[in-house]
Amino acid sequence: MPLFGNSFSPKKTPPRKWASLSNLHLLDRSTREVELGLEYGTPTMNLAGQSLKFENGQWVSESGSFTGDRRELQRLRKRNQQLEEENNLLRLKVDILLDMLSETTAESHLMEKELEELKQHSRRKK
Repeated sequence: MPLFGNSFSPKKTPPRKWASLSNLHLLDRSTREVELGLEYGTPTMNLAGQSLKFENGQWVSESGSFTGDRRELQRLRKRNQQLEEENNLLRLKVDILLDMLSETTAESHLMEKELEELKQHSRRKK
């Protein structure tokens, strides 16, 4: 027998009569999406008069094709490739120049070291 007794004994809650008053759980998924507004559709945006939508991870024109001039698009792609090639060439030139600078700096340090040694050697002879 416990010292203080078991004075705390909560009453049991009565069981619920209905699990839910809503009948949406009885509907199929597509009807629920329509009813609850879960169908957002594809994201769209308007950029410079061009309407675009997001499909399969890419932005595509809603009309299905580029509305601008195809020659202009080809010209821009060609210019982009030329700039990328020029950029790669310039990077290569910068790398070569840095290598040349490192080599010249190393040679300069060696020559300075040799010059100091010669100066010290000539001072010892005097």
